[in-house]
Amino acid sequence: MRYEIKGDTLPVVICYLDGGEQMITERGSMSWMSPNMKMETTSNGGIGKALGRMFAGEAIFQNRYTAEGGNGLIAFASSFPGQIIARQISPGNEIIVQKSGFLAAESGVELSVFFQKKLGAGFFGGEGFIMQRLSGQGMAFLEFDGHVVEYELQPGQQIVVDTGYLAAMDASCSLEIKSVPGLKNMVFGGEGLFNTVVTGPGRVWLQTMPVSNVAELILKFMPPKS
Repeated sequence: MRYEIKGDTLPVVICYLDGGEQMITERGSMSWMSPNMKMETTSNGGIGKALGRMFAGEAIFQNRYTAEGGNGLIAFASSFPGQIIARQISPGNEIIVQKSGFLAAESGVELSVFFQKKLGAGFFGGEGFIMQRLSGQGMAFLEFDGHVVEYELQPGQQIVVDTGYLAAMDASCSLEIKSVPGLKNMVFGGEGLFNTVVTGPGRVWLQTMPVSNVAELILKFMPPKS
């Protein structure tokens, strides 16, 4: 499979498949394709994995596209201004992604729900509580909001992230939700009650414009209901 990512703030990834190659997506992200691409809706792994994807914020069923009778083309567009990132998934190179970050992947990539170890803190941590684990083998395409900044954390090195700005991290990283220190900071700081702390080793991808923040800003300008 070959691919190219086109566009700046509203990107699309165009995948060129050899005959028999397959792609999966979960949210109706297909934008255009050649006529020989066959679509099949599947639970892809049974009801257990389907329910796990539902808890991770994705659809229960996946759409599988197969190039039949020769080479095929299929494109997947981002649903929000931002970036599309391509990552090669393989054993030992798994990645944890925000629940809305998966766009599409080769059929060898598996998606499962990722829970934080400290569930009590997670329930109050907002977007970071439930994420997705991408494992298996193949190329995966991820969509993030706004511009993406990547950091390489050394063993034990940490970065503190405001809720919603964590887009993805290597599975080798650990994640914890911690409360903002000090009652005055919590009440008057305007930064929320909790932060996400990511500890290395591994890469971390941060996004600059979470869609939840944009929605909150737009809501302030909406006229009140009569």
